[in-house]
Amino acid sequence: MRMLFLDLDALSPEHMSCYGYHRSTTPNIDRIAEEGIRFNNYYTSDAPCAPSRTALMTGQFGLVNGLVNHGGAAGDLRQEGKSRELMGRLSTGGALPSYLQLAADLHTVLISPFAQRHSTFSFYAGFNEIINTGKYGNESAEDVTPTALDWISRNAKKEDWFLYINYWDAHTPYRAPESFGNPFEQEPLPEWLTDEVLEQHKQKVGSHSVHELTINFREKKYTNETSPSFPRHPGDILNRDSLRQMIDGYDCGIRYMDEQLGLLFKALEEQGVWDELMIVISADHGENMGQLGLYGEHATADQATCRLPMIIRWPGMKQGHVDEGLHYHLDLLPTLADMLELPPVPEWNGISYAPALRGGAECGREYLVVSQCAHVVQRSVRFGDWLYIRTYHDGFHLFDKEMLFNVAEDPYEQHNVAARHRELCLQAVYYLNEWHDETMRKAGDAADPLWTVIHEGGPFHARGYLPGYVQRLEETGRGEHIEELVRRHPQEFPSQPHPVHAMLRGKLSGKMSKGT
Repeated sequence: MRMLFLDLDALSPEHMSCYGYHRSTTPNIDRIAEEGIRFNNYYTSDAPCAPSRTALMTGQFGLVNGLVNHGGAAGDLRQEGKSRELMGRLSTGGALPSYLQLAADLHTVLISPFAQRHSTFSFYAGFNEIINTGKYGNESAEDVTPTALDWISRNAKKEDWFLYINYWDAHTPYRAPESFGNPFEQEPLPEWLTDEVLEQHKQKVGSHSVHELTINFREKKYTNETSPSFPRHPGDILNRDSLRQMIDGYDCGIRYMDEQLGLLFKALEEQGVWDELMIVISADHGENMGQLGLYGEHATADQATCRLPMIIRWPGMKQGHVDEGLHYHLDLLPTLADMLELPPVPEWNGISYAPALRGGAECGREYLVVSQCAHVVQRSVRFGDWLYIRTYHDGFHLFDKEMLFNVAEDPYEQHNVAARHRELCLQAVYYLNEWHDETMRKAGDAADPLWTVIHEGGPFHARGYLPGYVQRLEETGRGEHIEELVRRHPQEFPSQPHPVHAMLRGKLSGKMSKGT
């Protein structure tokens, strides 16, 4: 068996032509979708990058494996503890590559810099060959494709391999080379992004809102700075021209990457292995492109960030089918085991959807719970036509604590109807509690890492940024938001005691001065 896994970072199904997007962004991927199964309701369990890929590779929810953030104690896998043997669980078949290596006897190959980008070296567990393309995820396709083509030319005709390749062109900042041009410059923007919607987005705050599309990591600032290295990426979106620059920049990145994938597909055909090649095309997360007022980031536990493309072409199985069931990306591991007629690992949290691959049978879940703890701290419940979002830390976006969207009628999350549908919110909270109770049992005696993130001061991409952001809001005439931001996040100002503490300290000082 030969398997190709294409992990296309930050690729949103909303911007793929095979998922109905009005621009032809993915003609080569579209071909694979026609020959296989396209999953329409496929979600990461944990977002964004490191939590998502860790959940996929371990087959476990972030609540179980412990990695849900991009820094702090929850930025690393939970230790196995006393039961750990000479080789840990991931080395002995608990991880996706080690399982394929040991149980399926595949030669496993990774072309990716991801482990070094996020210090997630457990990502390597079970790969026979590891090729780090060397730019920490700042690669463009022209950095990846030659490496992949070289491996294909030397190895494709061999039997029994699994080749995992990362592409990064859809990841912010958008970087398609200038020579690629803009094939979409005469095409309309998405219809839902009207002038009225843009005006509403101008009232939003937080990183990657229309006023601050850039993060200065060194100085911990949300800014509208631009870089000559990324001319396709604007610093803010205050009119239709900069809105077009943002949308076109993202779409050009996708189309450029798709053309590079076409080169891989051609090479595999020339090697004579195409007809029997199993292909998986997916992503670690999607991208907010206006949803919830955010652009060019994967920062929430919503439909935009957490819904993934998933296309599987398995020769001899169902072709040209669209699956509407609810699935997690970590369901892939037991699915592969099922398809290969191998036993699944008991510690995996996924459920096989092999019946969908074999015959198009519906085998989705009743509901999904997805988490985001790196930019905001949210857990969401996807059920029926609904998406319920519970916010524990708003990442300075001033999100409502509860949000409810009908994703069938309102796929771009413009109308929070939580106040009008309390019964649906209660149903979602029941699902959330049910999932939490069941999953905590799988985590043993470990704490919920979501609360680790909260107790450490918040998500990595927000922690420590508010003082500088308050200053920016004042300087840009948006000071009306400051009071509520400070009220919600007093921990960001440790030198400013709570008014009650200040009063009590004042009284104590007075008593001490009187000698009482």
